[in-house]
Amino acid sequence: MTKIKNICCIGAGYVGGPTMAVIAAKCPDITVTVVDMNPDRIQAWNDPDLSKLPVYEPGLAEIVGVARGRNLFFSTSVDQAIDQAEMIFISVNTPTKTYGSGKGQAADLKYIELCARQIASVSKTNKIVVEKSTLPVRTAEAIKSILDNTGNGAKFQVLSNPEFLAEGTAVTDLLQPDRVLIGGEQTLEGNAAIQSLVKIYSSWVPEDKILTTNLWSSELSKLTANAFLAQRVSSINSISELCEKTGADVAEVARAIGMDSRIGPKFLNASVGFGGSCFQKDILNLVYIARSYGLTEVADYWEQVIIMNDHQKSRFAQKIVRELYNTISGKKIVFLGWAFKKDTNDTRESAAIYVANLLLQEQAEVAIYDPQVSKKQIVSDLTLYTDLSAEVIQKRVEVYSNTDTLFDAAHAIAVLTEWDEFKSYDWNKIYKQVTKPAFVFDGRNILPKQELINFGFKYYGIGS
Repeated sequence: MTKIKNICCIGAGYVGGPTMAVIAAKCPDITVTVVDMNPDRIQAWNDPDLSKLPVYEPGLAEIVGVARGRNLFFSTSVDQAIDQAEMIFISVNTPTKTYGSGKGQAADLKYIELCARQIASVSKTNKIVVEKSTLPVRTAEAIKSILDNTGNGAKFQVLSNPEFLAEGTAVTDLLQPDRVLIGGEQTLEGNAAIQSLVKIYSSWVPEDKILTTNLWSSELSKLTANAFLAQRVSSINSISELCEKTGADVAEVARAIGMDSRIGPKFLNASVGFGGSCFQKDILNLVYIARSYGLTEVADYWEQVIIMNDHQKSRFAQKIVRELYNTISGKKIVFLGWAFKKDTNDTRESAAIYVANLLLQEQAEVAIYDPQVSKKQIVSDLTLYTDLSAEVIQKRVEVYSNTDTLFDAAHAIAVLTEWDEFKSYDWNKIYKQVTKPAFVFDGRNILPKQELINFGFKYYGIGS
């Protein structure tokens, strides 16, 4: 077992930053250096004002404040950090491919490969390389091949240590995880590497919650966990549409089935649809893997989870158009929320992007407010992930930094993120500001329905 004194993490994003901050806070005898090629991101991690960290997570600023400058460092000196570390975490982006074979489903591993080649070229001593990014099954094999065949004769052990963080509760998930999963080669050297990582986590995680497996089981467990969670969301969303047609209430249905101990209550909140960096990407990856092995029925089964999610977002947008008399041209639609879920500033695959795209195609005017997402990020999302022209975005999208004039003359209000502050708004006052008849489309079912109806709003939730 290698004694770990220096850890390097390549990638200072939503996974690498918080994970390394917690490891540094809990292991003061280990120097942890997080490196990234993006100097603006590193500068933000080093900002003296902890409220300006590039990742917003409740409790993260306090954790960073404890360790930063003591044994937690953020740097653009990638080679130096690799050279000094005994253990290197790879935590870079693995987006879905937008080109070539596997386009739209397979994971794009070019950043992973670049990391492996850089580690191989720099390393002069033996290293343990840990996959932290979500990766397709058997990626470790490719990483090991690159490391062993392009380096300076150093020996490498590759471990899989997938993250199971939920954004918005990442710090709690790191401090009190359901489990820590570590996969490695089932050899003497592989088991020694596994134990080196077990020792780090056991500084604060009970050992009965640290699971060790072979590499392939670890990699597949991550994809499967996200697929199962997303499946539950799509399942309840499919029932929400049936509820709207039959007069049932999806919240009552969810409560009833959630009390069955075999099912449980989590991930049964009907909504406008799931987003985030993992669910869609991981399921598409699972679909691609299944198809590559000729498992058509398996691939079709999991693909349906994505199809249902896309349908839910489209259905929500179409409902807004339909209820506003089949024309929203020139009408102001207020978006409450842009992040894919509350308590994060992450907008990847956010339902808001897709709903905005559909409404802007209908020539609506979209007014957006999110307490944690910047105007720059919102404009970037619309530019990169829709087919809207820059002119349309500039003319028809307005991003607000507060709610002072947000609701003025609005024809409809759509809740896209379940931020707690939206529940506490003075909805009677808002009713007086908006155009009548006043519509609220609650894509997260968080607002006090009867209270809004009593004020005069026409209220539409999901699944009722």
